[in-house]
Amino acid sequence: MDISEVAKRSGVPASTLRFYEEKGLIRSVGRQGLRRVFNGNILDRLALIALGRSAGFSLDEIARMLGSNGKPDIDRKLLISKADELDETINNLRSIRDGLRHAAVCSAPSHMECPKFRRLLGLAASGAISGDGKRKLQKNSVLAK
Repeated sequence: MDISEVAKRSGVPASTLRFYEEKGLIRSVGRQGLRRVFNGNILDRLALIALGRSAGFSLDEIARMLGSNGKPDIDRKLLISKADELDETINNLRSIRDGLRHAAVCSAPSHMECPKFRRLLGLAASGAISGDGKRKLQKNSVLAK
């Protein structure tokens, strides 16, 4: 399958396919004129890359999981670690969501007078909360109080 067919069937732009090849994530098996040609398993490989990217894995982590022999070699401990990280992100985002919902219906005359909203502001300013999962709120956060 040539690069244009792979791009069409996968939805991955040809420029990204070339980048993935440079990074060692995929391999062409030859050329048809000036166009790269790929094996039939390329779509499965691209689906694995897409899943890894969706889960937040880096391209280097994905490359290690794809293996050098063309067969995936997925590290189960790494999957568990990423799932734990996603749990932290989900909990963090839930806390932020709950704080915003409270602020939307709070009876305080102004958001700046709402104690819960003020705590949310303080946490955001201190870096204790983040939507990217890099920091987390404690299970019984100050927003719950």
